[in-house]
Amino acid sequence: MRQSLTALLTLRSWILDGTLPAGERLWEATLAARLNVSRTPLREALVHLEHEGLVEGADRGGYAVRGFSPAYIRQTIEIRGTLEGLAARQVAEAMPSAQQLEPLHQIVEHIDEIVTQPHLGEDALSRYMELNSEFHRRLLALADNTALSEALTRIAHLPFASPDAFVMGYAHSAPAHRLLFIANDQHRCMVDALSRGDGARAEQIAREHAHIARRNLDNALEHPASLEAMRGSTLIRHP
Repeated sequence: MRQSLTALLTLRSWILDGTLPAGERLWEATLAARLNVSRTPLREALVHLEHEGLVEGADRGGYAVRGFSPAYIRQTIEIRGTLEGLAARQVAEAMPSAQQLEPLHQIVEHIDEIVTQPHLGEDALSRYMELNSEFHRRLLALADNTALSEALTRIAHLPFASPDAFVMGYAHSAPAHRLLFIANDQHRCMVDALSRGDGARAEQIAREHAHIARRNLDNALEHPASLEAMRGSTLIRHP
């Protein structure tokens, strides 16, 4: 199990950082030697990555790193927004207590302290990513829906589909900095809708929240230098 997990984490990292680019054939003997693991845990890791969507079956057997079209990535972002919207609606309709929502309020306040800074360096952006991930994690936990959680976890492994996919590309960019401010204002409005039990409004905001990621994707595709600096960019197959 330990070798399988090590192989999984390493291969996932190699795929997302471009060490293993889209289309590359994954030869078991070569990878087993590079990872210093036997073939059984390697195969378990590859099966897991296929389930996540990062590798696919290759001609004549085996696996290859999967590539993604911009259209497919837009679709995954749209699906994430739909699923998070469902989660937000379910939380609101369950009428959460003030105590349950307090951690979300605190996260919004902490993010405000970051996005109101005049300049965002890598440390600030890393902290933003931590807090943003925590917000989405806690929202999903409040929904208490295992199937929904599993679906969102799978989508988040795909390039540019997670809530934090574009954050590190925001450094030194005033327009992108402004989007972070808008995104956190959406967090605030979402928590307000949850506190009022307004499921329709909470769902709408969550969907709009995901649209920021689509705008960021389109902007990144227009600026190749920025795109190349983002994790997972080598997996995009351009028309």
